[in-house]
Amino acid sequence: MLKTEWKEQGFINEPINIPDGKSETEYLKEEIHKLCKEKDAIILAHYYTIGDIQDIADFVGDSLALARKAAETDARMMVMCGVHFMAETCKLLSPDKIVLCPDLNAGCSLADSCKAEDLKKYKEEHPDYQVISYVNTTAAVKALTDIVVTSGNAKKVVDQLPKDAKLIFGPDYNLGNYINGVTGRQMLLWNGGCHVHELFSVVKILELKKQYSDAVVMAHLECKGPVLELADIKGSTATMLNYVQNSDKKQFIVATEAGILHEMQRTCPDKEFIPVPPEISESGLECSCNECQYMKMNTLLKVYNCLKYEWPNIEINQEVAKEAVKPIERMLQLS
Repeated sequence: MLKTEWKEQGFINEPINIPDGKSETEYLKEEIHKLCKEKDAIILAHYYTIGDIQDIADFVGDSLALARKAAETDARMMVMCGVHFMAETCKLLSPDKIVLCPDLNAGCSLADSCKAEDLKKYKEEHPDYQVISYVNTTAAVKALTDIVVTSGNAKKVVDQLPKDAKLIFGPDYNLGNYINGVTGRQMLLWNGGCHVHELFSVVKILELKKQYSDAVVMAHLECKGPVLELADIKGSTATMLNYVQNSDKKQFIVATEAGILHEMQRTCPDKEFIPVPPEISESGLECSCNECQYMKMNTLLKVYNCLKYEWPNIEINQEVAKEAVKPIERMLQLS
């Protein structure tokens, strides 16, 4: 396949020859391990990727935690198995390293809900306001931001700002609305959201609570208010994972992207995790879980090919990168 064709589709789909007696999964995992050793590379996997991807990763976690962990290593190269903005964040924190993204088409509905040009215009209309942006944003949006936050530290960061500070929070409306509620702030909220977390069914949660009367209900802060009201534990994926690992409870109803269940089950094999389904699937049929199709674009074959050819690689305009890293540094100072 020609490089021009690679760029048109955003990933390399070159087939492989699998030796007799080996499955494709087994062979690819072995070859990926060899390439990582040969090229001094590490694999980063978000909790929402498929189990096979998480199994080969050197580090599994939330987006910013992965980027920070990778920056601390001596690896020459990293493969960010997640979505595009996560690979950008890795490049911001590791500008001298090669950052690969298995599929450039792996976008994010939340990041897409806030375009840099739209935020720039909104800032001009509100000149006295500071911008707090969720980490789920592009580098261009981060460059227009005063402070970046995660779902895990948003409240802590906001609490440290002056009470009379005029604040814009974006792009996740649900997270911003929750932070307003628990801090008493009146931040202006960008009307953005994650297509996965927006779809969790309140009715299904109520049904599951009846079916599993002793289960703990957990929900990500990107979920709608009515879903959060039903949750016993509210927080980031890392918060939920830490809770199940330290809880005496045996059953958990989980309202976040279903990929997290792989790590929950791996670390707590004696416990039961029940995914909350969406209100309705894209096909119009009920399904048992709620998944991000962008995260699932990461496959073993794409990881293998991007390591082999060291493409697609992430590059960020130097001026944008210079500004985009500042709100991340500000967040780290406050949290």
